[in-house]
Amino acid sequence: MILGIGVDAVEIERFFLWYTYTEKKLLRIFSPQEIDYCLQDKQKSTERFAVRFAAREALYKALSQAYPNTKIPFLTLCANTVITKINGRPHIIIRDDIGINISSLTFHLSLSHSRAVATAFVVIEQR
Repeated sequence: MILGIGVDAVEIERFFLWYTYTEKKLLRIFSPQEIDYCLQDKQKSTERFAVRFAAREALYKALSQAYPNTKIPFLTLCANTVITKINGRPHIIIRDDIGINISSLTFHLSLSHSRAVATAFVVIEQR
């Protein structure tokens, strides 16, 4: 059963200087693994940060739809979320407690970007 869906699109240009941000500032939103991945290639860092940010926004929207009576602070969600690849496919990993029981949930994630826009789509399914 689908509990929630979320989609977000961000302009990649907004993230142009993020590779210059301090690690402390980036850690408010991204995991250390994501920061390392995004900074591996400075030419791709803008799109990598953008699409991961869009994924968090889409996840937040999907969770807000699935649990309308539960307030999940966006930065708490960011701090506990990792966007990674498993077998070449993007996955969401929620590392710690975000105020809801996620043990019976499956998170589906799709990421895409053009030169100008990064897009993420999340579906939350109850197993």
